[in-house]
Order: sequence, then C-alpha cells, then structure tokens
Amino acid sequence: MLFRSAVDLAHAGRHVAVATSTASGKSLCYHLPVLESVLSEGARALYLFPTKALARDQEAALGELLVSMGRDDLNVAVYDGDTPAGLRARLREGAHILITNPTMLHVGILPNHPRWHGFFAALRHVVVDELHTVTGVYGSSVANVIRRLKRVAGHYGARPVFICCSATIGNPAEHAERIVEEPVALVDQEASPRGEQHFLFYNPPLLNPSAGLRVSALQAGLALAERLLQDECQTLFFCRSRVGVEVFCKYLKDLAPKLKLDPRRVAGYRGGYLPQLRRSIETGLRSGDIKAVVATNALELGLDVGALDAVVLIGYPGSISSTWQRAGRAGRSGGASLAILVAGTSALDQYVVQSPAFLFSDRREKAAIDPDNPVILGNQV
Repeated sequence: MLFRSAVDLAHAGRHVAVATSTASGKSLCYHLPVLESVLSEGARALYLFPTKALARDQEAALGELLVSMGRDDLNVAVYDGDTPAGLRARLREGAHILITNPTMLHVGILPNHPRWHGFFAALRHVVVDELHTVTGVYGSSVANVIRRLKRVAGHYGARPVFICCSATIGNPAEHAERIVEEPVALVDQEASPRGEQHFLFYNPPLLNPSAGLRVSALQAGLALAERLLQDECQTLFFCRSRVGVEVFCKYLKDLAPKLKLDPRRVAGYRGGYLPQLRRSIETGLRSGDIKAVVATNALELGLDVGALDAVVLIGYPGSISSTWQRAGRAGRSGGASLAILVAGTSALDQYVVQSPAFLFSDRREKAAIDPDNPVILGNQV
C-alpha cells in the first residue's frame, strides 16, 4: 500500500513526501517511478542524499536492481567530491540517474548548468532523501538551492516531480512544502517489516551518591559490549563525537582477545575516513565479517548495514527522531532486536533515562527552516 500510494501520486505529477520508520522500503517509492520514466521515456533523474556514504550505498543497491532486471546498460553514477575529474564530463552527457548531495549541486552543477543542458532538459524526477536532516541553517540553504534547481530546470523546459523521504518527524508534509515551495502529498502508512524489538534504558551505577558521580557512559557501554559480543550479537555502537568513537573502538579492540574475537572484526566509522575504508566497513557489516562497529551519526541515516542484532547508544542523541533512527538500524530483517540507551551524566540524559515514556510519546520534533532569512538569502543571492 505504501509503494502503490507513492507511485500513483508520482505518476500523476504530484510532489510526494514519504514519512515512515526505518527499513519500511522508502527507496522503492522513488525507484519505481524513476525507473519507469527512465526506461520508457528516456527521462533523467536526480537523487540528493545528505552524505557520501548514503549516496554510494544507494548507487550499489540501484545497480544490483538494474542487473537483476537485465538493464545494466543504464548509467547510474555518483557525482561528488570523490568522483574523478575524467569521469565527470562523461556523467554530464550520459548519466540517466545522477546521485549527488546538496553541496555538490550548489557548487559543482548549478553554476555550470549550460554543460548540463541535456540532463536538465530531460529531468523528470528529483529525490530528496533523509528530509528530516534538512533543517535549521543548513536546511534553509538547501531550500534556496532547490529554488535555483527549479529555475534552471524550468529554463530548459522541465518541471520535475519531487519525491521526498523522511524519518518520522512532527511535520513531514509541511516541511516538504517549505523545501519544494509547492503542495506536497503525504504518504505515511507504516510498512516496516519489524520483528519484536526490545528497548533497554541503562543508567550507570553511582560512584558517589552525594556528588551525583556515576560510572561513565563509555565504561558502562564497554561492559555491555562484552556481554553482547560474548553472545555473538552483531552490534552497532553510537557515540556522540569522533573522539568518543576512536576511544571506544580502541577499548573494544583491546577487549577482543579476551572474547576470542579477531580485533580486525571491530571497526570505527566516522566522517574523515577514506572512502575505500568506509566501503569496506559497510560491506563487512552486511556480510557479517565485522562483528562490532563504533560510529558517529554517519551511520544513523538509511544505509543498508544488514541484519544487526543490537544497537547501543552511548548517550542520548539529543532528539527523539535521532534515537529511533539509530535504534532502527537493528532488526531490519524482521527478527528480534535489541536497542540500549546508556545514559550520560548530563541533565537531559538523566531525564530521558528516568522518564522513558518521553521517548515513546508522539511528540516527534518538527523540522524548521527559514529560507527567506536575510542573511541566508543574501549569501545565496
């Protein structure tokens, strides 16, 4: 029902916002109408993802889909800062589905639109994924980039249909309309193939009750990691900083021999790693060769990281939406899964762990942008 509603709206030329939980198949909601227009009409499509990792993941998934259809002749490619200079010219002329990010669209494609005239003239669909991340100052800037994209496409005679996908936020349709600046139809039927999910709140023990000092979240998380890895649970650990990722990863590698686990099956994942290293870690997660990964929010978004057994959040991420995005990395295959929130010592962490109903309420945060802010708009102009 989710796919049918989204595809029918896109076929009718309606802009669409798909807002459901992780692993609900949102990607099919845009792959199906895009591939139909590309295969039957020779149209072009533009995919916008917030991170390079997600772009590469979608490129691989779409490539596998096309191979299974016997249509590996279609040119699906990523155009970002990692794309070799020699390949960029070929993509301008021959890409059927171009995968990029808002920054590259802003600095690398729109300023050179005469070179892309063939692509823009045939542009039929624009996909904006992970719309819930397009907020604040960044989101306001992206909204202005979308304005420019629509003007350039219109200059070449195209009026693309926008398909926006988001995790569950408080105002998905309203937010999509602010980004696209046209009416948007909302599709929010829940279709996630989830098995039983257990959510555990863990407040580390007090060391000094009078001073309120507790065991650190990293130390408490390490004790949980030992138990999970002993039980052969493939686990993803989320830390709130790059330093935290490196420290916790080092702890886990040191612990690995005690657990009779090869330290090479433990990996860190964050921004700043070389693309080849990130791809190898993602592949290892999917295949099961890597047993534990410690990551920042770089793995929070919709990467296909296989069928994880457990997710451990070292500290509250700061929002309900982010918490459920991270927890949703486990159990994507439909089996039982475990998510553990290890509280830090901050007042917000302590409130959440002592008031767990807060996370299970319907008070999802609303995304907010102001593309007409004089400073932001002035810089864009």
